[in-house]
Amino acid sequence: MSLKNKTALITGASSGIGKACAYALKEEGIRLILTGRNKIKLQELAKKMDASFIVADLQDDSEVEKLFNEAGTSIDILVNNAGIAPSASIIDGDISSFKDLLEVNVLALTHCCQLALKKFDSISGGQIVNISSMSGHRVPPSGGFYAATKFAVRAVTEALRFELKAQNNKTRVTMISPGFVDTPLLEKYFASDQEKLKKLRLELKMLDPNDIAETLKFILKTPNHVEIGDILLRPQDQKI
Repeated sequence: MSLKNKTALITGASSGIGKACAYALKEEGIRLILTGRNKIKLQELAKKMDASFIVADLQDDSEVEKLFNEAGTSIDILVNNAGIAPSASIIDGDISSFKDLLEVNVLALTHCCQLALKKFDSISGGQIVNISSMSGHRVPPSGGFYAATKFAVRAVTEALRFELKAQNNKTRVTMISPGFVDTPLLEKYFASDQEKLKKLRLELKMLDPNDIAETLKFILKTPNHVEIGDILLRPQDQKI
């Protein structure tokens, strides 16, 4: 299915998976609206790709609403990629970190889904792809509260699909759940144990952000009668 001339809004687009997704969708002739908190990075990326950009802090409800107001009258695709991964142990993690994780990984994602639905075509609907994690399917030893938020993303995605079906809304909802991806987010996830991260890098070849971007393209190009619920992918050498 051709994606040319469709419009996609990508959150967390300034680096890592979001940036790779932006390049991949640009190749398909998609009009891009890039958003994130880092104005300089967004501006540079948007200039290279002849794309629009809107600076927004997704922890602020008013900025999320402003983002969608400025995005225009219609969009076709929402890629919910923005996320944070501070070290947040259940035993002694900072409660403020728990709140940040919930606000960005779950509440902002859900808010973006709500507002995107209002921008989709009323007849054909649109496509929502939530970038989640393998940590939403099993809790790794270092999962902490991050894993709890990714389980919540999985529940939100499924609940949204059921609600849309009940309304006969043609919007398709999908989740991508990667294992270890070599992005700046990984540094924050292992902030309290850099030695473990070094060991991990030696033991396996991690996924590249482009691997996720190619998966996104596959999802978006499937025929309209096909709805992919979730794609789980991990490095071949990753054990859990």
